Amino acid sequence: MILGLGSDLMDIRRIERSLDRFGDRFVQRVFTEIEQAKSDKRRMRAASYAKRFAAKEAGAKALGTGIARGVSWKEIGVVNMPGGKPTLEFKGRALERLGSMTPDGMEAFAHITITDDHPWAQAFVVIEARPIGGWRV
Repeated sequence: MILGLGSDLMDIRRIERSLDRFGDRFVQRVFTEIEQAKSDKRRMRAASYAKRFAAKEAGAKALGTGIARGVSWKEIGVVNMPGGKPTLEFKGRALERLGSMTPDGMEAFAHITITDDHPWAQAFVVIEARPIGGWRV
């Protein structure tokens, strides 16, 4: 069962300008430690951050809250599963909202896809509810 759907399109040059202007202050305010470790290793650092920024926005839209309406940047983070597939991790108020959306006897899972083609980064998020201990994708 689909609980939420979100998408976002981000201009990589906007993230480049924020990195140039605010540097570590911007990175620390918006991105989790996992996202920082992943993006700081990338040759195209700004594109990596832009994809994660778009995924956070898309995740907040899928929750039905948006970033400015109760969920902060670091409460949604992109993490990679053991095989490398990205997903979202929710904490704090984002996790509370996710819990309130999820029917009893079900667990929520965020399917995401992120991509970039300079100057654009894009993310799509589908939050699914599936039976606890049931089938797996």
